[in-house]
Amino acid sequence: MRTPVLFLSLLLSVGGFAADSVVAPFVQREELAGAVMLVADKDKVLSVTTEGFADIAAHKPMQADALFWIASQSKCMTAVAVLMLVDEGKIALDDPVEKYLPEFKGQRVAPPKPDSKAEAKGKKKEQAAKAVVPAVTESQPTVHPITIREVLSHVSGLPFKSDEEKPTLDGLPLAEAVKTYAKAPLATQPGTHYQYSNAGINTAARVLEVVSGMPYETFMQQRLFDPLGMKDTTFWPNAEQVSRLALTYKPDGTKKKLERGSLGQLQDDLTDRQHRFPMPAGGLFSTATDTARFCRMLLNRGELDGKRYLSQKSFEALTSRQTPAALPQSYGFGLQVTPEGFGHGGAQATNMDVRVKNGLVLIWMVQHQGFPGKGSQAQAAFKDWAVKEYGK
Repeated sequence: MRTPVLFLSLLLSVGGFAADSVVAPFVQREELAGAVMLVADKDKVLSVTTEGFADIAAHKPMQADALFWIASQSKCMTAVAVLMLVDEGKIALDDPVEKYLPEFKGQRVAPPKPDSKAEAKGKKKEQAAKAVVPAVTESQPTVHPITIREVLSHVSGLPFKSDEEKPTLDGLPLAEAVKTYAKAPLATQPGTHYQYSNAGINTAARVLEVVSGMPYETFMQQRLFDPLGMKDTTFWPNAEQVSRLALTYKPDGTKKKLERGSLGQLQDDLTDRQHRFPMPAGGLFSTATDTARFCRMLLNRGELDGKRYLSQKSFEALTSRQTPAALPQSYGFGLQVTPEGFGHGGAQATNMDVRVKNGLVLIWMVQHQGFPGKGSQAQAAFKDWAVKEYGK
């Protein structure tokens, strides 16, 4: 059903956006269900705007306090917590993981996967001209044990997830999940290849548990979320928070309109603390305002409202490139790093962007499994507007 323009004009708009804002046309064309957009600087929130719907069928407008699954944006929050222990001298970034988790001792590297048909065809002439080197068919020892630095920057060789983490990512306690990573060989030698890895971030969080003597989720709540005032950031939304959860949408069969999607990587009952477990690499739910407080702390180089969370040294490590120069990917610790700043997205198209060059935090909250039409361009349209309006 096409959204009436008149109804759009009645939606909440704070801080300068109008109904005919740069994002409204995407909602009108049914390419975007709805969004919460926030702009902040080091000192304060400059603009919070909503557009479209949290529930299209119910005509429920998107609200500024809507809750979203921020998924992989959890990674950098976990990385900050680990770096707090680095600041306290309890962990060193180049420590081997096996120092804290003995199950990783003696880990090996899997043999290379066979060439694909296309690669094999391309090598036929070269192989015909010279002797063929025997293929490696057995696992090999690692050149060095995987380190804290490597698991935080996706170059440890650990996989995205283990086979045991099915059908959802929140079904195993953290200690059990990490043991499944340790028992399988690495995909590549540590420090040589980039492999986006939930397993790596989860492993770093397990080290945090062992070193701190606290459950990971307790450490996050007491050391990060509560002090920062992130009251709606949680692994287990309560009933009231679930009532504010934006529904998920995806392109329909025609790829031209929207239909309901799901949080398929998580169990259905989000409030269930008995069978759902905190997943450090992607389990958090949050709001635009909460996420902005975390990002403002980073824009202030590890400090917010007079409280320091990270040392300058740890902040620099977090937000600077940690991946080897020979690799195309530029990644810090739980953060993608660019010349403009740093940030990260989530599986359902949420995004936080700290534009150091412009002195801005840009928060984009949606709940989408893909977009029909030009819907994927809505985020860039918002960010372009925000930088023009508020950038230095």
